[in-house]
Amino acid sequence: MALIFFILISLGVGAGLLWTLEKMVFQGKWTYFIYFLAAFLPFYITTLSIVYLATRSSEIVGIFQVIKELVVLTSVLVFVIYQKKPGAYPFRLQSVDWFFLGFLGLAFAYLLLPLGEASFLNKALYYKSMLIPGLVYFLGRNTRMEEIEIKRIFSIIFLIAIAAFVVNLVENFVLGAHLQQFTGYALYNQAINDIDPTGNFGLTWTFETQAVTKRLASFFSDPLEMASSVLMGFAAGLIWFLTTKKEQHWLSLLVMACSLGSLVFSASRAAFGAFFVMIFFIALVFRLYKLIGAGFLALLGFGLYVIFFASEDFYFFVVDTLTFENTSSIGHVVEWLLALDSMLANPLGIGLAMSGNVGSVTDELRVGGENQFLIYGVQLGWLGMILYILVLASGVIISLRVFYQTENTMTARLAFVGAVTKVGMLLPLFTANAEMYTYVTWLTWWMIGYSVHHYSILKKSVEIEQT
Repeated sequence: MALIFFILISLGVGAGLLWTLEKMVFQGKWTYFIYFLAAFLPFYITTLSIVYLATRSSEIVGIFQVIKELVVLTSVLVFVIYQKKPGAYPFRLQSVDWFFLGFLGLAFAYLLLPLGEASFLNKALYYKSMLIPGLVYFLGRNTRMEEIEIKRIFSIIFLIAIAAFVVNLVENFVLGAHLQQFTGYALYNQAINDIDPTGNFGLTWTFETQAVTKRLASFFSDPLEMASSVLMGFAAGLIWFLTTKKEQHWLSLLVMACSLGSLVFSASRAAFGAFFVMIFFIALVFRLYKLIGAGFLALLGFGLYVIFFASEDFYFFVVDTLTFENTSSIGHVVEWLLALDSMLANPLGIGLAMSGNVGSVTDELRVGGENQFLIYGVQLGWLGMILYILVLASGVIISLRVFYQTENTMTARLAFVGAVTKVGMLLPLFTANAEMYTYVTWLTWWMIGYSVHHYSILKKSVEIEQT
């Protein structure tokens, strides 16, 4: 059975890759890389797991591992080749560009400096994990698309959100088990990532709650990645709902319902909190102050339910979460304190590949690892962390300006999803190495880049009108 799935996956990924490369290389449509990433990244770890289960070959797994980077690098190369006048490339940099360049430039300096105990190879691999999202942003920054082409991206996001929930239903009501228990996930982690199976389901502790109930992940790498990814699905469904005719609302409502369903199956407290932060932010964007009031009343009602009506187990679960007294919350606090202690002792950082949960960071050297901001702070110092925060903040602000100012509906939709999802990801960034979630991270950086590109156009048109 594993061999059959391996053959099907190979054919599917191969066909998608060949189609993408043909469009990019021979037709010059380098922007089409985003379609492949949107369709491939959600299934990335599941694909690698099945490939290893069927072949037991780390070399074959390695081929599938580099596909995503290959597509991005090919797109960058084709972009450069198809420039008619490379010397005339317009360098009109916005604040996000400067902050991103500063962040990646600082990281590159730390790659070359003899700082930290990690090997140069591990530093290079870690820098690659930072550089590729930057290249995706750069490609988005230079992307021009027709409305039908942008619509395809939303179609893929919608399909992923619906498919994830359908798989959750199968896991919960048909299999009675995680999909990962059948895909060779634990075997892959043990052989490739040197991570032994843990927990009551033979996967990792991430796949279960403190009460030993299942946390489902569908075809994503873990429940936390799925929870973060469906935030983007919900945002996409919502903006489509708000900007289409009533007779087309059924699809948007279905996407939002499936996204919420997957959020429930993930049982991620950070993602639930992120969802409410995102809703609050959306209410501010659209000036829906009644929605903010309704949200406050709902939160008050939830508090009263927990105090007076909830079971004793649920009551203490909520209380322990808020007071950071359960095992998971204590683990986060310990990691944060270790990271902060390192940053205070070494304000300039201790070098790349010294923090976080990326494969290039060895357990012996890891300092902290469950807060994306502190992860960069440990490695690149306070300056690196501040630059990362500025990249996020300026990206969200400029995307919102595009959303308010552009007359192109599709552009406004992309700007909205990029900004709202980045805001929604703030809580997961505080509790996980969330930049590892390639599907939601890479796509939203592309959306931010696309928005900055259109912001430059809007800004230039205003300058022309004023002269």
